[in-house]
Amino acid sequence: MASVLDPLVGSCITKLQDIIAEKAVLILDVKEELEKMQGTMRQIRCFLDDAEQRRIKESAVNNWLSELRDAMYDAVDIVDSARFEGSKLLKDRKSSSSKNSTAGCGISLLSCFPVIQRRHEIAVKIRDLNDRVEQLSKHGNSFLHPGVGPTGQGSTSKGRENSNLVQPKLVGKEIMHSSKKLVDLVLAGKEQKDYRLAIVGTGGVGKTTLAQKIYNEQKIKPVFEKQAWVCVSQECNEVNLLKEILRNIGVYQDQGETIAELQRKIAKTIEGKSFFLVLDDVWKSSVIDLIEAPIYAAASSVILVTTRDDRIAMDIHAAHTHRVNLLSEEVGWELLWKSMNIDEEKEVQNLRNTGIQIIKKCGYLPLAIKVIARVLTSKDQTENEWKKILSKISAWSELHDDIEGALYLSYNELPHHLKQCFLYCALYPEDSTIKRDDLVMLWVAEGFIEEQEGQLLEETGEEYYYELIHRNLLQPDGSTFDHTNCKMHDLLRQLACYLSRDECFTGDPESLEGQSMTKLRRISAVTKKDMLVFPTMDKEHLKVRTLLRKFYGVSQGVDHSLFKKLLLLRVLDLTGSSIQTIPDCIANLIHLRLLDLNGTEISCLPEVMGSLINLQILNLQRCDALHNLPSSITQLCNLRRLGLEDTPINQVPEGIGRLTFLNDLEGFPIGGGSDIGKTQDGWKLEELGHLLQLRRLHMIKLERASPPTTDSLLVDKKYLKLLSLNCTKHPVESYSEGDVGNIEKIFEQLIPPHNLEDLIIADFFGRRFPTWLGTTHLVSVKHLILIDCNSCVHLPPLWQLPNLKYLRIDGAAAVTKIGPEFVGCRGDNPRSTVAAAFPKLETLVIEDMPNWEEWSFVEEGDAAAASMEGEEDGSAEIRKGEAPSPRVQVLPRLKWLRLDGCPKLRALPRQLGQEATCLEELGLRGASSLKVVEDLPFLSEALICGCDGLERVSNLPVLRELYAQDCPHLRCVDGLGNLQQLWLDDDMQEVSKLWVPGLQQIRGEDLDVYTW
Repeated sequence: MASVLDPLVGSCITKLQDIIAEKAVLILDVKEELEKMQGTMRQIRCFLDDAEQRRIKESAVNNWLSELRDAMYDAVDIVDSARFEGSKLLKDRKSSSSKNSTAGCGISLLSCFPVIQRRHEIAVKIRDLNDRVEQLSKHGNSFLHPGVGPTGQGSTSKGRENSNLVQPKLVGKEIMHSSKKLVDLVLAGKEQKDYRLAIVGTGGVGKTTLAQKIYNEQKIKPVFEKQAWVCVSQECNEVNLLKEILRNIGVYQDQGETIAELQRKIAKTIEGKSFFLVLDDVWKSSVIDLIEAPIYAAASSVILVTTRDDRIAMDIHAAHTHRVNLLSEEVGWELLWKSMNIDEEKEVQNLRNTGIQIIKKCGYLPLAIKVIARVLTSKDQTENEWKKILSKISAWSELHDDIEGALYLSYNELPHHLKQCFLYCALYPEDSTIKRDDLVMLWVAEGFIEEQEGQLLEETGEEYYYELIHRNLLQPDGSTFDHTNCKMHDLLRQLACYLSRDECFTGDPESLEGQSMTKLRRISAVTKKDMLVFPTMDKEHLKVRTLLRKFYGVSQGVDHSLFKKLLLLRVLDLTGSSIQTIPDCIANLIHLRLLDLNGTEISCLPEVMGSLINLQILNLQRCDALHNLPSSITQLCNLRRLGLEDTPINQVPEGIGRLTFLNDLEGFPIGGGSDIGKTQDGWKLEELGHLLQLRRLHMIKLERASPPTTDSLLVDKKYLKLLSLNCTKHPVESYSEGDVGNIEKIFEQLIPPHNLEDLIIADFFGRRFPTWLGTTHLVSVKHLILIDCNSCVHLPPLWQLPNLKYLRIDGAAAVTKIGPEFVGCRGDNPRSTVAAAFPKLETLVIEDMPNWEEWSFVEEGDAAAASMEGEEDGSAEIRKGEAPSPRVQVLPRLKWLRLDGCPKLRALPRQLGQEATCLEELGLRGASSLKVVEDLPFLSEALICGCDGLERVSNLPVLRELYAQDCPHLRCVDGLGNLQQLWLDDDMQEVSKLWVPGLQQIRGEDLDVYTW
C-alpha cells in the first residue's frame, strides 16, 4: 500500500505547489494553510519506504497507511474544490466589477454573504485536513524511520521500441508434442456427432497457451465451418457467454435478448455445420448445460475445455483429458534465462544453482518464471543479487500461501508510478480484453501519469502500458497491430485484487447494502439487473472515485440518484447503458475527469455540462440519437479528448479552438456553412489552428470544407501521430467538376507534420492524390490505409516512405495498372537518394480492385535494355528466363502479401520472387484472370481461392502449406519439393488427380493431404 501511496502523496504535493500561486486560490485566502499542508506531506513521504518494508508483518503500520491513504484522497479532493470555488469567486468578482463600472455603484452587503460563506467552508475543510495530516505525521514519526533506502524504483523501458514485445520461442518441444496429439484428437473427433476433451492443470501452468496453439493450428481452421473461443472465468454470466459465442461466429446480437433467444440464434447459425468450440478457464460444469441444446443442432461438434479442476473434465464426459504438468527443472531453467533475453546459457552458467532454487520457489510455473525473469534482468547478474531475489520470494510465500511469491516480488520491484497502474487493471473482469487506449485514458483521468517534459500525458501512458507488457505483467493477445490489445493472467489479476482489496470492488454495487463503503474508491459494476443502483446511505459515506460498467454486455438503465450520491466521481463510464438523459445535477460532479457515454441512448446533453471544468475525456461515440452538442461544451477548458465517431452530430457550437488541451478528436464533423445563431452544422477547418496538442485527428465530411487559407494548418502539430481524412460516401450521382477540384485542393493543403505515424484516407473522390503523399515528407509514417479512393487513376509513389510497415489499398476502381512508378523504378526517378523501395514494408494488402489488369516493377524498355546488357557481359538474364532486376531493391522486408477481389489481374510481377526475399505468406482470392503462380523461392505458405483461370503453380521450393479452393483449371502443380500440407476443397478433388500423385511420389509420407 505504501508503494501506491508514494505517487499519491507526491501528486498531492505537486498539486498544492501548482495551485498555491493561482489567482483562483489566492482569492480564498488559504495560502498559508496549503503551504503548511505541503510541508507536512513532504515529511510524511520520508516514512513511506520504511512503512513498505514493515506493513506485511505489522498491523499498526497497515492501519497508519490506511488512514494516510484516506487523508491523501481527501487532500486531492479539497484541492479540486478550492480551485473550483476560487474560479467561481474570481468569475463573480469580474462580473460584479463589470456591472458596477456600468451602473456606477458599489457591491451590496447582501451579495457578499455567499462569498464569505464559501470562503469559510473551504478554509474550514483545509484546516481540519491539516490537523489530520499533522497528527498522522506525528504518529508516523513515533514508530517509523525516515531515510530507509527506497524500494520499487526500477527502471522503465523507454517506449515500445525498446520493449521486448515479441515473445521468444521458449520451451517448444513439450508443447509441440502435446499440441500435435490434441490436434489429431480434435480432427478425429469431427467425425463424431459430439466429441469433448479437456486440458487440466494448475493456474499459470500453460493450459491457455496450449489451447490457443490448437485453436490456431492451420490443420484445424479449414476443417470446421464455425469456430469460437470463449473465456469463461469465475465471473462470467450466462448471457455474456452466449453473446461471446455469437460474436465469434459472426452473428449480431440485439440488446435485451433472453438466454433462450440467444440459444436459438446459436442453433440456427451452426445448424448442419461442423463446429469447434474452446471454453477457456471453466470453473463450473453447468456451462456445458447452457450450450448443450444449441450445439446439438450442429452436424458435428468438438468442445475443448481448459480447467483447473479434474471434476469438471469428468462432469462434461470428456472423451480425453490431457494434463499439463509443471515444468521440469531443466526446462524451467531454460525458460528463465531465455526470458531474460540471454542468447547463450554460458552467460549465466555460474548462477545456475541459484536459478534452480528460484525456479523451485516459482512452483515450476511458466508464468511465475517469465515474470521473475524480467525482475532479474533489471539486476546485476551476480550471485548476491540473485540470492536477494530468492530470499524476497521466500519471505512473501511464507506469509501468503494463496499468492505466488514470485508474482508479488515482480509487483514490488515496479517503479512507484507503475504499481498503481498495474493494480488498476484489477477492475477489468477476469479474461476480459484490455484496450491500450481505453486503459491509458483511465490512467490519465485518475492522475496516475507523471508529467514528462515535451511529452503529452497520453504518450507517457503508452510507455507505461508497454513497460507492463515488457515485464510480462500484461500479455498482448496478438490480435492487433502494435499490441494495442492485451489481457491480464488470472493469477496476476488475483494478486492485483488482493493488493487493492480495500478500495476496489467488482460486482453488483447493490450487494454492498449494509457494508461499510467509506474505504471503497473504485467500482466495476457487474450486475444482471435491469437498473444500475447503489445502496441507500448518506452521500458523505460514499467516496467512490471510479464507476465502470463497460464490461457488462447487457444494456441497463441508470438510476439518476447516483449523480447526487457519488459527488467525488472522477471516472464515470456508462458505456452501452440505456440511459437517455443526463440530469442537470451532473453539474455537482466537480471532480469528474472522464465521462463515457459510448453506445448509450442519450439524445441531448444539458447546458450545465460547461461547469465541469475538470473534465478531460468526453466519449460520445455510437450515440445514435444524439444530433447536437451544447454550446457550453466550449467551456470545458481542460478537455483532452472528444470522441464523436459514428454519432450523427449535425449541430455544434462555435469556438472549439478554445479547448487548447484537446489532443484527441475523433469524428470531427466539417461544416457546410449552415449557421443557426451560435451553432453551426459542423466546424470549420480553421478552428483546428489553435489546437497545437492534437495527437489524433479523425475528420469526416471533408467534402463540405472550404479550402483553408494556409498550407500549414496541420504541419505545425508536433504531437500529431494519427490522421484520418474522410469524405462522405456519395450516393449514385457523380460529383461535379467543381466538387472534384475543391476536394483535391483541400487535401493538397492538409499537409501532415513529419511526426505522423498512422494515416488513413477514405472515400476521397479526387482524381489525383495529394502530392505530399508520394514524397519523403512523411518520414515517420508506419501504417497507411487508402479506402475507396475510386476516382484516382494512379496510386501515389509510396515507395519513398522510409518507415512504412503496413500498407492496405482497399477499393481503387479507376486503377488499371500499377507500374514501375509505384516502386520507384521509372527512368525519371532519382537513383542515388534511395537504396530500396518500400524499405521496411512487411505487410501489403490490395483489395477490391475490379479493373486492375497489370502489375510490374520495370518498364518494357528497361527489360529490353537489361537483355542487351546481359548479352554484353555474358549473363543474358532474359535469355535464361529470369526477370530483369529493377534499378532499386524492391520490397526487401515484405513478409505478407494479400490480393483479394482483383478479377482482371493477369500476372504477378516477374521480379517479385527475386526482390521480396523475405516473402513468407501469399493470399490470393478472386484473382480469376491470374494464370500462373511461380518462381517465389522464399514462400512458405500460400492460400489460393476463387482463381478460376489459374493453370499452374510451380517452383516454390520451400513452400510448406498450400490451400487451394475453387481453382477448376489448376492442372499443373510442381516444383514444391518441401510441401508438407495440402488442403483441397471438394470441387478440386477431380482436377487435383492430375498432380497430387506426382507430389506424393516426391514427398511420400511427409505430405499430408486434407479436404477443406
